[in-house]
Amino acid sequence: MKYLVMVQGTQADYEAMSGKASPDSPAWSEEDMRKMFAFMEDINNDLAESGEMVDGQGLAEPRQTRFVSLGEDGRPVITDGPYGETKELLAGYWVLDCESLDRVTEIAARIARCPQPEGAPEYPVVIRPIMEEGPELPA
Repeated sequence: MKYLVMVQGTQADYEAMSGKASPDSPAWSEEDMRKMFAFMEDINNDLAESGEMVDGQGLAEPRQTRFVSLGEDGRPVITDGPYGETKELLAGYWVLDCESLDRVTEIAARIARCPQPEGAPEYPVVIRPIMEEGPELPA
């Protein structure tokens, strides 16, 4: 079964990782960043070696995000980030092909242990099964 495993973050988190503290997060040092990247690289290498990695990427900061919706007239309404009303956005993801929900939960727990500076916010790691077949539609 394939699963989407997601981590979330805020614009303040991205700014903290570039050395700018905020009330929500302390500034990350270069050493903090090296530890995080090494940790993630180890996870990615292990998942690739086990054959469970389908894809995985970190995403650009929320201020580079764009929401597209439709206005009342049916025309696209485009909103560029950052978004005051949105606290967290997707920061990175993995698409994993695992034998069970227990296995992907084990991986998510490992991801949740990513090193970070003391006082940094902790976000849950979200697991969503990927539907490989569409739902049965009534005849």
